[in-house]
Amino acid sequence: MLTDPLFYLCSVPAVMLYGIAKGGFGGPMAVLAVPLMALVMSPTLAAAILLPILVVMDALVVKTYWGLYDRRALQVLLPGAIVGIGLGYLTADLLSDDLMRLMVGTISLLFGLQSFFTLQAGNSADHQPVAGSVYGMVAGFTSFSIHAGGPPFSMYLMPKGLTPLLYAGTAGIFFAVVNVVKLVPYYFLDQLVLQNLLLSLVLMPLAPFGVAIGHRLVKRSEAGFYYRVISVCLVLLGVVLVFRGVRGLLS
Repeated sequence: MLTDPLFYLCSVPAVMLYGIAKGGFGGPMAVLAVPLMALVMSPTLAAAILLPILVVMDALVVKTYWGLYDRRALQVLLPGAIVGIGLGYLTADLLSDDLMRLMVGTISLLFGLQSFFTLQAGNSADHQPVAGSVYGMVAGFTSFSIHAGGPPFSMYLMPKGLTPLLYAGTAGIFFAVVNVVKLVPYYFLDQLVLQNLLLSLVLMPLAPFGVAIGHRLVKRSEAGFYYRVISVCLVLLGVVLVFRGVRGLLS
């Protein structure tokens, strides 16, 4: 695969896209990375290659946004996310990638349209432990399967009205914890084998560039524009994931 031009044609934009999203700009659009890489490999392999790269990106993001985070949001979301990762591991052989795409895509599309047209969001500006636990669990579950934790995370945090920098910093810590925890079940599922790690290593140098671009865009973004970008990304990835999920289930 290292000598296949199609691997780089799909993987390089995917990693850069994920880095920009990790940097804080349009976070949910990161979900497009796995489907893009899945054009030339299985979604499972794409997720395995991306995970070590995401851990490196997370370290860069936490350093970049050091001290900028919503403590209460993390307290509410992270316990559920750990449970969701555990559920993802236990059901790894039961749910297909296409079904996961359809589930995440449908939720993303509906919430993105709701947010874009400024309809009333499904939760309030105050933190709600029960709702946060549910969103966190869904984020952990979908993140484990196809690195698609961004939409559920955004669904909970967007109505809180955080500044772009505070939102990005909170997302950085949340997914840093989630991705480190995911390393354990990925190892036991034999996804972190040497061949996959070599492919990750080849793409790893792109990580700091994507994160830096995302951070620069966030610093220059006004809050209203920032959240509109996230809403548009949710709608676009929802359409892509629903289409690919339905096509895969019907084929």
